[in-house]
Amino acid sequence: MFEKEQEIIAEKIRAFCAEKDIPLGELKWMPIPFSGEWGISTSFFATAAAEAKAGKSKGMPVPVRAQEIAEAVKNGISVLPGISRGEAVKGYLNLYFSTAEVALKVVESALSDGIRFGAGHPKNERVMVEYAQPNTHHSFHIGHYRNTILGESLARIVQFAGFETIRASYPGDIGLGVITVLWAYEKFYKGQEPADIHERGQWLLKIYAEATNRLAEKENETPEEKAQREAYDAERREMYRKWDAGDEYVRKLWLDTREWSLDELRDILHMMDVKIDVWFFESEVDEPSKKIVDELIVRGIASDERGNGGPVIVKIDEKLGLAKEKYRVAVILRSDGTTLYLTKDLALAEQKFDEFHVDRSIYVVDNRQSLHFQQAFKILELWGFKQAEKCYHLAYGFVSLPEGAMSARKGRVALFKEVYDESIARVLATIAEKNPSMPENERVGVAQKIGMGALAYSMLSVDNNKDMIFDVNEALSFDGHTGPYIQNAVVRANSILKKAVESGKWKLESQEPATYGYPLSTHEIELIEQMSRFPNVVQQAANEYRPLVVAAYAYDLATAFHSFYHAVPVLQTDDESVKSARLRLVAAAKQVMTNALYLLGISAPDVM
Repeated sequence: MFEKEQEIIAEKIRAFCAEKDIPLGELKWMPIPFSGEWGISTSFFATAAAEAKAGKSKGMPVPVRAQEIAEAVKNGISVLPGISRGEAVKGYLNLYFSTAEVALKVVESALSDGIRFGAGHPKNERVMVEYAQPNTHHSFHIGHYRNTILGESLARIVQFAGFETIRASYPGDIGLGVITVLWAYEKFYKGQEPADIHERGQWLLKIYAEATNRLAEKENETPEEKAQREAYDAERREMYRKWDAGDEYVRKLWLDTREWSLDELRDILHMMDVKIDVWFFESEVDEPSKKIVDELIVRGIASDERGNGGPVIVKIDEKLGLAKEKYRVAVILRSDGTTLYLTKDLALAEQKFDEFHVDRSIYVVDNRQSLHFQQAFKILELWGFKQAEKCYHLAYGFVSLPEGAMSARKGRVALFKEVYDESIARVLATIAEKNPSMPENERVGVAQKIGMGALAYSMLSVDNNKDMIFDVNEALSFDGHTGPYIQNAVVRANSILKKAVESGKWKLESQEPATYGYPLSTHEIELIEQMSRFPNVVQQAANEYRPLVVAAYAYDLATAFHSFYHAVPVLQTDDESVKSARLRLVAAAKQVMTNALYLLGISAPDVM
């Protein structure tokens, strides 16, 4: 927030030190921990140490000389704009900004920058975030939702921070699980097709659960049951062989049913306001990945043991010269010549780097794949891709239900569409009870924003590395660490502004910037402090690839606003200049809260 002021101050310090023949070291500014006023600090220890090294310290200890320089600078530089006071403490120069100046700067920056407040400067790096990639021939469940909202939030954050961002999806559209659905559909449900796109996706999941049950070995099964099960499995594997051989009928059946899953996925992404830029499919990188294996063998990175009945492997630790085992031995091609997930991820990475010129590649995949990605990134490094060091696995834990873990094979999952519909229904019931005057034609739109906000925040407010239990009752609460609690802060701000406009005495667009020379309350100061943090929060979340940083911040900001709302009179203030200043503060706070929610994939309603 204070980059320009810091540069002006730094220039004055440089001029002073040059005049006094002090070999000034690099000035590194740090914010002073907030305790009711804002400030910045810099140290002169490096300068004092440089003097001592050059023999100019006259035997004075470095800490003593650093304090002497800090005092000389404090007393020697002229009055600085917006600085209320300065102090030299233990070799540091601490400068404190005028509270009125800070308030004015934060509020007016938020109002003038609007939806861009907090955005970073262009980074000249292209980032690809890969997420929203459930296997096809299943239905989108709440675990897939965690993956998707985590990836979308991160994509918004890194883009807002200044990175050119590409959103990519890599659905698994082939494998024995997919073939299992095709086999069961063809054998037991051929010609059937529900009309609704969500029913079709959910139906495929039911077929999968039923098929795996038919194929599972039963306790005390009879010889007839065993023979039937083995015959079913043989039919399934024969269908896989036909798919692999390019059988026209099987391939068409596969593409048609794949589209049913993709129809459902695309509709849910639309509901979430997620716009995928690039679609990759696992089936499309299978053949290219085999050529990569050949290249890695030729280059001596991979070892071909198929002559001895073994697979193609990469001895990663050995190739990296590591004495202790860390990355282990990675299999990149089975002995029968078929590829693995790792093989295909290498092909996908090559396409990302060569075709899309990606500098950073972020994979949003559950934490079971941690070793997989460690191996993939190191093989890419051995292969010679400099981008390998900027590949990142954003791992996340499992989503369970209060009644236990989900299982697609057993058909026990919380389907996203069902959870979403229930959330909307509950919010509509709450609106009918708490705000019956809301027009009927507005209720569904408001309920959708609140329901989606509740679901998104429930996922993003939990550390992505941790498993979580999703409880719809907790997610929809208007109190505590929830999306509706934060949205309600925006609604309260909007209510104040709406009443001010309806009074006919105030309009934001026609008002001049306010002054904050009056005694600010602790609630006003805390709210301004939280708002001032937002640009740094955005950069931290982008650098650490952690949407949780923004989620925690949004809660803190909303809490500060709720406290302000209850304690500080705005419209009831008699002093018109104070009223104007507080109204501009409310409008600025609303903007910052809206921006923070946007980064979490959450819309801010005007009413609740």
